[in-house]
Amino acid sequence: MSEQRTAGAVGGHVATAVWAAVLLGLHAVAGFFVLNAVLTGSEGPWDRTVTGTVRLMAGLGLAVELLALAATAAAVNTGRLRRWWYAPAAALVVTALVRMVFAPRP
Repeated sequence: MSEQRTAGAVGGHVATAVWAAVLLGLHAVAGFFVLNAVLTGSEGPWDRTVTGTVRLMAGLGLAVELLALAATAAAVNTGRLRRWWYAPAAALVVTALVRMVFAPRP
């Protein structure tokens, strides 16, 4: 009986590690898009594409991060991860939304 309990505990730790790795990967991809949105600036009054580029990058980051929020909710509801895993997703969602609203205008 103790072997089954040990195998179940190891399987639970592996599942938790897999959830964490998936979420870290999603946060990294979303962070890449949001960072590009934040760092993109206008080169001058002739640069008309900057607003579209910033909104596209922020939108892609937001889309990936909403997927990460869904995965976080699933992992937290099953008891695999703690609630603090919502913090990085919330920070990236707020950053992407703020950048979309305050996109530079040439």
